[in-house]
Amino acid sequence: MTRPDRFTGKTVIVTGSSMGIGEAIARRFHGEGANVVLNSRKAEDCEKVAASLGNDRVLVVPGDVSSSAFASEIVEQTVAAFGGIDVLVNNAGVGRTGRLADADDALIDMIIDINLKGVLYLTREALPHLLKTGGNVINISSVSGLGADWGLGVYNASKGGVCNLTRAMALEFGSQGVRANAVCPSMTRSDMTTGVTESEQAMKMLANRMPLGRAAEPDEIAGPVLFLASDDAVFVNGVNLPVDGGVTASSGQPNFFG
Repeated sequence: MTRPDRFTGKTVIVTGSSMGIGEAIARRFHGEGANVVLNSRKAEDCEKVAASLGNDRVLVVPGDVSSSAFASEIVEQTVAAFGGIDVLVNNAGVGRTGRLADADDALIDMIIDINLKGVLYLTREALPHLLKTGGNVINISSVSGLGADWGLGVYNASKGGVCNLTRAMALEFGSQGVRANAVCPSMTRSDMTTGVTESEQAMKMLANRMPLGRAAEPDEIAGPVLFLASDDAVFVNGVNLPVDGGVTASSGQPNFFG
């Protein structure tokens, strides 16, 4: 449920916000009154989202989060446009399947650079401004950061790093008034997951492990993100929150009772 004034006057950066979970998060923040900074590597995709929001209280800063120079740029542009930063949502990410033994250097670098180093770079640059506002950081990790998957070794490493980095941020900055938490989704419908979500066989396999029996919709991930960013979660710090339909409730054993 949208609460129109919950983030009025607040400024939020959402990386990877031209589609999927990131777009849903950006739309929810904007709908609740926030100034929103949209980001992806494709400017035209962000511009479409901005136009659909009416371009009011929206700034588009396209670029690659794996670049430390870009991290400085998006922070500078945000502060110049809106005067500060209240919430940083590190959502940008990539995933590739394949055996670890077959992963070449370029693939490893791409996944680690975007999924983990991007979070490090942008948080480092935004922190001085978050300290001024008493803001907070929400990292979008994954259930793949809480446990391992077949065929996703590099992705598991990157998201596991995000989960433990979130804990480290909470320890380091909590006493200074900046909270850090992560949301860990399971399979969520988006352009990046259509290969799975449009496969009848894959979705049957998913339903066997998913107590809710389906993939999540992006807006179902956005709601918990806004909760963690809000004053309702003022004493929540260092949490890696599974938003996974119950996947992590399982011991991993099959359902013998049908």
